[in-house]
Amino acid sequence: MSELVLSSVDQGVMTLTFNRPERLNAWTDAMGRRYYDLLEQAEKDPAVRAIVVTGAGRGFCSGADFQTLDAIRSGTYDEEPDPRPNTFPTTIRKPIIAAVNGACAGLGMVHALVCDLVFSAEDAKWTTAFARRGLIAEYGLSWVLPRLMGQQRAMDVLLSGRVFTGAEACAMGLVNRAVRGEELVPQAQAYARELAVHSSPASMEVIKRQVWGDWDQTLEASAKAAEREMMASFGRPDFTEGVAAFLERRDPRFPPL
Repeated sequence: MSELVLSSVDQGVMTLTFNRPERLNAWTDAMGRRYYDLLEQAEKDPAVRAIVVTGAGRGFCSGADFQTLDAIRSGTYDEEPDPRPNTFPTTIRKPIIAAVNGACAGLGMVHALVCDLVFSAEDAKWTTAFARRGLIAEYGLSWVLPRLMGQQRAMDVLLSGRVFTGAEACAMGLVNRAVRGEELVPQAQAYARELAVHSSPASMEVIKRQVWGDWDQTLEASAKAAEREMMASFGRPDFTEGVAAFLERRDPRFPPL
């Protein structure tokens, strides 16, 4: 059996590739467990400073595998679910960039949008699909989508379940960047390498926690928490090194997490 998620590390960037191309990388519990295990490994590995997630073949992730859905429909599904939630990537202390190379549907959209940044191939096919399968906005998408693209656009893609391209996703504010397919992974990896070289791992950890955690906070609460985080940052070696690197006009040498 082939590896369900491929992994490689280069210049501080771990690239993870969903590897069920014959099924457009449809999500299974086994693939999810492997993916989350590798994210945990990346978090613990001092050589890894940023993570890129993409798919093998023509798909990023086409949603839940239909064999799984059929087993749920027939009442024969008996796999033990992973205790880590689908929002697990938001808890990883290092930045994660989704590189959506192709079909991104349903649960696949969830897994793209719980990454910290999203790049997409211009012609990648996106769809929520839920309403067309008799399902609902799953795993927090009803919370994430309005915040990324506004309520009316979120209603559109959720209620209709229509297919839209990566270029349209970018125009609607759903992804950071839409590029030609052959440029997608290299651009995502180049961006991740920039983070690995120039951004403090400690700063990125705190910023990620702030952004994901502050969505349900008031401005006053967020500002007060930021003051505490800022005072803590003054005592870290990352601050000393960041200022020194700027004054000496060189790349910083930030310590790993």
